[in-house]
Amino acid sequence: MIESATVEFKREYINDLYKEVIAFVNTSGGTIYVGINDDGSVCGIDNINDAQIKCTDNIKDNIKPDVMAFVDIKPIVIEGKNVLQITVNKGSMAPYYAQSKGIRPEGVYVRRGTASTPATQTEILNMIKDVSVAYEDARSLEQNLTFIEAGRQFENAGLPFGEMQQRSLGVIGRDGCYTNLAYLLSDQCGYKIKFAVFDGQTKEVFKDRHEFTGSLFRQIDDVTRIIDSNNRLSSPKINGVRREDYRDYPVEAIREALLNAVVHRDYAMNGDTLISMFSDRIEFISLGGLVRGVEMADVMMGVSYLRNRKLADIFYRLHLIEAYGTGIAKIKKSYEDQRKQPVFGCAPNSFKVVLYKIEYRFNTLPSESSDREAAVCKFVAENGKIVRKDVEKLLGVSPATATRILTKMVEAGKLKRVGDARNVKYIKIV
Repeated sequence: MIESATVEFKREYINDLYKEVIAFVNTSGGTIYVGINDDGSVCGIDNINDAQIKCTDNIKDNIKPDVMAFVDIKPIVIEGKNVLQITVNKGSMAPYYAQSKGIRPEGVYVRRGTASTPATQTEILNMIKDVSVAYEDARSLEQNLTFIEAGRQFENAGLPFGEMQQRSLGVIGRDGCYTNLAYLLSDQCGYKIKFAVFDGQTKEVFKDRHEFTGSLFRQIDDVTRIIDSNNRLSSPKINGVRREDYRDYPVEAIREALLNAVVHRDYAMNGDTLISMFSDRIEFISLGGLVRGVEMADVMMGVSYLRNRKLADIFYRLHLIEAYGTGIAKIKKSYEDQRKQPVFGCAPNSFKVVLYKIEYRFNTLPSESSDREAAVCKFVAENGKIVRKDVEKLLGVSPATATRILTKMVEAGKLKRVGDARNVKYIKIV
């Protein structure tokens, strides 16, 4: 008997025995013999039962995830001497690691020839990819996680966030370890959102910049506040004694664009989410193109194919998103009366949303509204009725604005709506 890639000799029990087990279970399996010298000569163990208990406890207490299903420990006799044989099969939940070190090179071991050595970062990532396809389901490299912000969000929503719920949501995986989903929700999340304000319409001169890290919940709150502080309030319309204030950008559109950038980005890619504010627009750029099989036309029609399904489900449970596939529709609705519409762009590895500053017409006064209604009333008097398309042509407005004018006149008792949804018309109230 000689040592090899699948055979390891130990003269006696040692406290670092678990490292050899980690190396075998992460690689191709192997056998450890306790009671055999490095040269293959048998020295035996005096108290075999005590050695077996120590080895079992050593493996149980020092390796994560639980590896005992892949390990068999039993005493055997070689050359008339008691030897402990530890058979290790290749595990199905690699990387296995030393609990005290975590999922990092100094805690993950692999077998190279006759030696058990620390794995490289690339080897660790490849093990994770082999075990799980979806990023959010894979085991997090960081296991020392806290959930202060996530706990607050669940508490505010009246939902529990204990261990049972974390397992159900996918925060804790089948192996009992925190997943990448947990990392995204944790206070230790290292993914960043970078926010910058530029002077003018180009990126030549910075006015302000910020970086946000931590739980995705915290990032969304922080970014929302900083955008709100830069989303100016204007008063282009005076209605009698009441002033009507407006934002440069629709709050609803900003919220949906931000949630899209956070919930649907590809977290398997290294990089930051970028939000840039210019004098005429605000841009949101997140990593990750469209999910395979989905085209831009599908997205614009409201098709929702989730890259991070469990993350989206948590946001839905917390009422941070109302329904899947409605974000773009809400953004477009916020701009229905605008000349410059939002722009949605997709590259192989990124997605971009551009929101333009709202163009409020300062001559949109009560007199104009009265003039419009007067024109509609005149048309009805001359033709006996009016439909939405007539209003569009008569006033030169969008379908949404035409509908709003007609609805307002119906509510004011100036017109009466008749007919079904396909053949609706408006007539004068007698």
